[in-house]
Amino acid sequence: MTKLFESIFAYIKNPRPKHLKHTSFEQKFGIVLQCVPLCLLIGLGFGVLIAIIEAAGVYSSDTHAMNKLFEEKPAIYIIFTAVIVAPIIEELIFRGPITLFNKKYFKIAFYFFTLLFGYVHIFNFEITPKIVLLSPLLVAPQIVVGIVFGYIRVRLGLVYSMLLHACYNGVIVIPSVLLMS
Repeated sequence: MTKLFESIFAYIKNPRPKHLKHTSFEQKFGIVLQCVPLCLLIGLGFGVLIAIIEAAGVYSSDTHAMNKLFEEKPAIYIIFTAVIVAPIIEELIFRGPITLFNKKYFKIAFYFFTLLFGYVHIFNFEITPKIVLLSPLLVAPQIVVGIVFGYIRVRLGLVYSMLLHACYNGVIVIPSVLLMS
């Protein structure tokens, strides 16, 4: 996993539209599976920081959209939406177009779509001045994980970024839904 982390970190510094060639399905699938714990560690790290800020009374996650979803929708709906629908739609919108940009504009497109992906998730919160002020921290997990999704999209293909996104959401959402049921 260290090699993968180093590869992703190097890619962040200089993203380019370079697809991995001569890589089998099994190798690509293995890379995706290695990215799942990496994404979870990133999400967990930011999650702890956000929890500390919430515990300090700076903001409350009570109005987060997921809380409302857990109250109003059945478990199967939440799982299907989070693990199947959202990864497909979000990857098509936020990662699909980045390889359409030529080398000159690719880096800008990569960063733009990554930030856009992260900041779209601010709408999971009730928008208040405090939330807007905290937004860089609140959407940081999605931005950083979005970088990994983007790396996988460019290096392996769109289907693999969808798969990684689905696995990531599944590992987070399925246990949460089961605990709430």
